[in-house]
Amino acid sequence: MNALTKKAQLAAETVSDPRWAAVIARSTEADGTFYYGVTSTGVYCRASCAARLARPENVRFYATREEAEKAGFRPCKRCQPDRPPRAEQCAAKVTRACRIIEEAETAPALEKLAAQVGMSPYHFHRTFKQVTGLTPRQYAAAQREKKVRDELGRGGAVTDAIFDAGYKSSSRFYEKSGKVLGMTPSNYRAGGTEIEIRFAVGECSLGSILVGQSSRGICAILLGDDPDKLVHDLQDGFPHANLIGCDADFEELVAKVVGFIEAPGIGLDLPLDVRGTAFQQRVWQALREIPVGETASYTDIAKRIGVPKSVRAVAQACATNKLAVAIPCHRVVRNDGALAGYRWGVERKQSLLEKEAEVKAKSKVQA
Repeated sequence: MNALTKKAQLAAETVSDPRWAAVIARSTEADGTFYYGVTSTGVYCRASCAARLARPENVRFYATREEAEKAGFRPCKRCQPDRPPRAEQCAAKVTRACRIIEEAETAPALEKLAAQVGMSPYHFHRTFKQVTGLTPRQYAAAQREKKVRDELGRGGAVTDAIFDAGYKSSSRFYEKSGKVLGMTPSNYRAGGTEIEIRFAVGECSLGSILVGQSSRGICAILLGDDPDKLVHDLQDGFPHANLIGCDADFEELVAKVVGFIEAPGIGLDLPLDVRGTAFQQRVWQALREIPVGETASYTDIAKRIGVPKSVRAVAQACATNKLAVAIPCHRVVRNDGALAGYRWGVERKQSLLEKEAEVKAKSKVQA
C-alpha cells in the first residue's frame, strides 16, 4: 500500500467515525466522552478545542486521556484536556465570586472581583450572568436584600438591619422597601401580621379560581378543583398576612379575571403585586411579553433575558408563579412544541392555549 492510499484510508476512517462530526462542530457536550490526537503536532485535544481543524488522516481517537498519553500524545495547551472542562472552571470561579460577594460588607467593584478570580472584567461579567442568571451587581443587591430580611426576621432594629446589610442610607432602602419586602420594614419585622389580603373564590370554565389583592395590587390568582384547597394555598403563600374574605364589590374584580380567562382577547388591565427574586421578576416580565395566541419555549425565554444556559432556572421561575393568566406561564412549552408541566394542570394549560388560539385566528380573519 503506497503512502497516498494509506492517507486516503486513514482519512476515510476518521470521516466515517461519528466522533469526527463532534470535532468539526467543536461540541462542548462531547467533551470528556473522547479525546483525539493529532499526529502532525503530537498533541491530543478535547472535542471542543478551538484550534485549527486537523487533517482527517492525522487524527486518532481515544476513549480516555490516559490512552492518548500512552500513545505518545501530550496535552494541547489551548484546550487543556488534562484539566477540568472550561465550563467547570468558570462555574468554580463564579461560585468563588459569589462567596466573596456574600461575605463582603459592601458590594465589591467589578474590576476587583474579576481580579480576585483571575478573569478579565468583561469575561467575568458575561460568565457570571451566564451561570447565575444575574449580573454581579444584581447578585450583590439580592444578597443585601436577603441580609435585611434575615436580620428583620430575627427581630433586629430596622436601622441596624439596613446599614448592616450594606445600604449607605436608610432613605435609599425605604424607597424600594415595598419591592424588597412587600411591606414596610417594621411590618416585616413583626411577621407581616399587619398586611391585609382581600380575597374571593369564584368559578370559571377551568374550575375554581381564587383572586387575592394586597394594597399594592393583585397578588394571587390560583386555579384548582377545590375552593378550600385554594384558600389553604393562599395561606401557605402568605403565611403572616391577615386574609379577609370579601364582599360583592370585590367579587366584581374576580368576575373581571374570569372574563379574561373566558375571552383572553379583552386583556387584563389590573395592577399587580408581583413578588419574587430579581431573576424571577425578569422571567415573569418576559412571559408577559408573549403575545396572546403565541407560545415560547423555556430555551426561548432564557435567551430573551440574556441567560441561555439557565433553562432549568427559567422553568423553576414559571413553576413558582402565583398569578395564573396574569403572568402567562401557560404560554411556555417545550422546544418541540409539546406541553410541559403546569402548576395548575396540563389540561387547564391546553384549554387556555386553545382559547387564545381562537382569539388569534379571529383577529386574522378580521384583519
